[in-house]
Amino acid sequence: MRILYSKFNKEAIHELPQVLFTGRIIVITSEKKAEKAVDFLLKQSILGVDTETRPVFRKGQSYKVSLLQVATHDTCFLFRLNILGITPSIKRLLENTETKMIGLSWHDDLLALHKRSDFKKGNFIDLQDIVGDLGIKDLSLQKLYANIFRQKISKRQRLTNWNNETLSEKQKQYAATDAWACIQLYEEIMRLKVSGDYQLVEVEEESKNNEVKND
Repeated sequence: MRILYSKFNKEAIHELPQVLFTGRIIVITSEKKAEKAVDFLLKQSILGVDTETRPVFRKGQSYKVSLLQVATHDTCFLFRLNILGITPSIKRLLENTETKMIGLSWHDDLLALHKRSDFKKGNFIDLQDIVGDLGIKDLSLQKLYANIFRQKISKRQRLTNWNNETLSEKQKQYAATDAWACIQLYEEIMRLKVSGDYQLVEVEEESKNNEVKND
């Protein structure tokens, strides 16, 4: 039986083994490749999605979303929106109503994507909307993954420059892991909801402040 905590101890995350996506990572920088990638993705039954934006360090600065990462169980496509923008094929993906697209704090990502182009919301499922059914109050990807799988998702690359001419291998690995992790979490949450194969340990909340996506 899996032991879950209503609130996972953030300090304990540092001691956990790190998890990394080990599948194919494909960077998309042209509409032709984007169209081919989207055709492949829309044949899948489930996708993990996430975005990255160049961080802001000065007051008044702002940047549009730089990267859309979309993962299957074994392949992740990194759509470089700072180069492509929202192309017709990417819009087709975002508006798709058949394939499940799993994200976390996805409302914020959608707002960022809409600043690049208008589109109709597709079949998105936000992990934050379903994890409460297990009694879990954590809302960050790192805490959720640690709580459910006892593995650590590193956040070291989060504040790197996602508009760089070439993404580093560490950036690509980070981006792919975040998108892929959403699939793993969704499938396990749904399995636990159906099977009831877990025990929830209530933990007193350390703070009344709401968690954010990248806590």
